Amino acid sequence: MGIREEQTIREQGGDPADQAGRPLAAPLPASAAPPVPPRPAPGRSGYAGHLDRLAAAAGTPAEADAVAAVLSDPDPVMADSAVVTHLDRRAVRLPADAAFSGWAGALRPAVAGRPFPARRLREWTLLKAMQAGGPWSADELVAASDWCQHAAALSPAPYEALVVLAARARTGRARNAAAQRLRRLALPKDPCAR
Repeated sequence: MGIREEQTIREQGGDPADQAGRPLAAPLPASAAPPVPPRPAPGRSGYAGHLDRLAAAAGTPAEADAVAAVLSDPDPVMADSAVVTHLDRRAVRLPADAAFSGWAGALRPAVAGRPFPARRLREWTLLKAMQAGGPWSADELVAASDWCQHAAALSPAPYEALVVLAARARTGRARNAAAQRLRRLALPKDPCAR
């Protein structure tokens, strides 16, 4: 007998144990019942609350302070995750010019000492440098995370970066994405041309 059937029998004033031919488990004494977690305060808390606060501070002079405040959360994994999500959302919308450089420079001290957010900010800086035709190195690209290599293979990275990724990216996913882009770049622009 399932829970739904037991509830129906109880609603009709019966005893489910009589219907099933077996006794029900005795209820737990109040002292053995698991504690009920407190209800969250009004508004959003935790990860979603951090994302809300970071989004509200985005593009303002207080953005770096908001990032530092989130990183002071006692749950470092959640805090790092919220900050990296914020970095991804902001960086993808910023052009690869002085606006990005200024933003990254302002946030660099706030994420210093936190390996995951600091690395993501460095990798966004590398991606934006490649997109803008700025300085980058093959060694830096090869040492970057799998996420960064795959993002570079899908982004408007220079031809040289795609060659490096097609040959030396860690994952087949990034190597294949870079190789596909190289093949597309090698195709003639006019499908009727030979």
